[in-house]
Amino acid sequence: MRKLFAGIAMAVMIAQPITIAAKEKEPVKISGPSNAKGVTTVAIGAFNVGFIFESIDRTAASGGLMGAFGGTTKAKSELVGVTPEMMQAITDAAYADFVSQLTAGGYAVQTAGDLFAHPALAKTKSQAAPLDINLALEKGSKGKATYFKPSALPSLLMIPGDFMGSGMSSMGINMAAGQAGMALNNYARESGVGVIDVVYLIDFSQQKRPGAFSFGGLQVNSALSVSADYSRMTLITPAGKQAVITVKAPVAVEGEFVEKNDATSGTDKALQSGANVAGGLAAVAGFGGLRFGKTRKFEFTAKPGNYEEGAAKAASLASQMLIGRLSALR
Repeated sequence: MRKLFAGIAMAVMIAQPITIAAKEKEPVKISGPSNAKGVTTVAIGAFNVGFIFESIDRTAASGGLMGAFGGTTKAKSELVGVTPEMMQAITDAAYADFVSQLTAGGYAVQTAGDLFAHPALAKTKSQAAPLDINLALEKGSKGKATYFKPSALPSLLMIPGDFMGSGMSSMGINMAAGQAGMALNNYARESGVGVIDVVYLIDFSQQKRPGAFSFGGLQVNSALSVSADYSRMTLITPAGKQAVITVKAPVAVEGEFVEKNDATSGTDKALQSGANVAGGLAAVAGFGGLRFGKTRKFEFTAKPGNYEEGAAKAASLASQMLIGRLSALR
């Protein structure tokens, strides 16, 4: 744990540059900015850090080589080597850093006990901790993530909008999120204290969905980032209103955090190669390009120590950005 805090406090420990990706985009989107005005005392009702373990990304046919080749490209990426203990340590460090930055920003932060012991939360049940969610990513993509809460909070709560689930398994999580949102809203009204809800999704590949790469449309790299659109901070005010600040450009940290290997089997590569050759010959013969898809499997192995340091640093940078925007609204 000391190593993680040291990694957050000393950016020089991470040799590679730290960037906010997609600089041409606005880094955040703010909804209800005026609602945050005048709120200076807050309690943290939820702080959840999710880790993507598997993502399947698809791109539409690009029709390369005059249309002779194409098809849909699918890349399946998996992360291995990250233990529950590592994820818990990252989450605890990110939470402690967030509270420290919030306090330094001039906010009075109430203890978790004051909030969770309040009658407004008496009937609110925690989600499973850790919490597994099947995520709906961008169009044509999906992923699996595991969310952790900090040890300092007794319950893992989510509110509507904290995640974009896919499949029937998300229905129960959505219902619980609605109930938690109402409970936190009631607490804010009854106590006169604003409630902060934070969710970060750590992407192990910082993969564009879809992106571009030489084998047919996908780019995979080994940076760590707090994902855009799936990471945000919500302030529930004593008036029952919300100010929501959503990350819109990935907050990325570059470094030697994971190792990437092409895990596609030789048989799969041979079959896909043969199919693409057949499609090319058909196009030459005047039958049009047969559009066979390509599939690639990537396995990312986390480097212990480096991975935790990188993930905690990305979360710290995201917190700095979000708290800075919130403070400006006050």
